[in-house]
Amino acid sequence: MLTGPHHQSNLKTYYSYDPKWAHTTTDMELKHQLGLLCVILLLPALSIATNNDYCPLNSYKNSRASYYGTRDGYGTPSGACGFGEYGRMVNDGKVAAVSGLWKGGSGCGACYQVKCKVPILCKVNGVTVVATDYGEGDRTDFILSPRAFESLGVSLNASEELKKYGTLDIAYKRVPCNGKIVIKIHESSSNPGYFAMVLLSHGGLYDVTSVEFWEDSRKQWSPLRRAYGAVFDYANPPRGPLFLRFQVTGCYGAYWQKLNKPIPANWQPKMIFNF
Repeated sequence: MLTGPHHQSNLKTYYSYDPKWAHTTTDMELKHQLGLLCVILLLPALSIATNNDYCPLNSYKNSRASYYGTRDGYGTPSGACGFGEYGRMVNDGKVAAVSGLWKGGSGCGACYQVKCKVPILCKVNGVTVVATDYGEGDRTDFILSPRAFESLGVSLNASEELKKYGTLDIAYKRVPCNGKIVIKIHESSSNPGYFAMVLLSHGGLYDVTSVEFWEDSRKQWSPLRRAYGAVFDYANPPRGPLFLRFQVTGCYGAYWQKLNKPIPANWQPKMIFNF
């Protein structure tokens, strides 16, 4: 799971103190200096993009939710995130297509607590869903899989009654996902000429906005392209183990997080790695 920014910081602040000027510093000047120092320290944090969707203490937001149909009630393997069969079965098939929360694909894999508002019929805590697809409805933020929609009701009979509404008023909020970082080598990959990966899971309350790997020959981090959804690729990747890092954005800002181990040099399509 990605850790918070308090575990890692690339910001350093330098300041010096010269005793020969100490006798000329008044209390007012000291206050001004301390105020300036506070501004300097705050500027980097203020310049980092944040989004309240990721704040764990946020209250619920109001929206609407509908549902789509599948043969077995689970999700669809053809979701826009590129998860494949994983996107159909993850979270016991309680998944959703999202629109405004899609965020160009960086919203893939995010988890939300969703609850409806029909008295007597709706569970108090609703259901937790995973965003695996893009979809738009009638002023909806969520189009739920059948299993997710049915889990909104207090009973099977209540869920059947809720289906008659078609679209429900709901409240939702971002919640942490269970599990670690999981990467799958995409089926289209070919070692060593073409590398493509699917970020199946990243946990936490953060969105992954960029992926880079270290090119030792050039002594620099190089960005992978977001092909679509949660799929990132790169033509002619470096030989040998691939050292990856993610740029994650959340309630506390944006920062880079390195994986704790590399993807081995003998990577092949369909391989899955847990970090």
